[in-house]
Amino acid sequence: MPLITVSYTTSRQSPSLKADIANAVSELTAKILHKDPKVTAIIVKSVDADDWFAGGKSLAEQNLASYWLDIHVTEGTNTKDEKAAYLAAMFKRMAEILGPLHPETYAHVDEVKGDAYGFGGLTQERRYIAGKLDVALKAA
Repeated sequence: MPLITVSYTTSRQSPSLKADIANAVSELTAKILHKDPKVTAIIVKSVDADDWFAGGKSLAEQNLASYWLDIHVTEGTNTKDEKAAYLAAMFKRMAEILGPLHPETYAHVDEVKGDAYGFGGLTQERRYIAGKLDVALKAA
């Protein structure tokens, strides 16, 4: 049930670019972080390369692409190795989609406490407990 936001800049143009990014992010999130794509939300936003600066110059000037990926997951559901593999695989896959990436390209895995994070009006902690007790879920 992660919420993922991806902001990107690239000179590549494609009518399916945003969908390609969302599909790649969904696939890697499922494969490496074991998150169910059916309850994964992804927001993809384009940023003009003239508005993205790294190292004091716009990425338009540098003719490089970049992205900022921010994913929220429930604390303790992924290991350090899974998160490291995810970040490396994402960098590689996004370079394939966007083109050469500036080294100042970032991804952040936010681990949020289960009692402070959820969807559909229910916390992840409530979902976990209901699953352990094998009882029906209902909002508080």
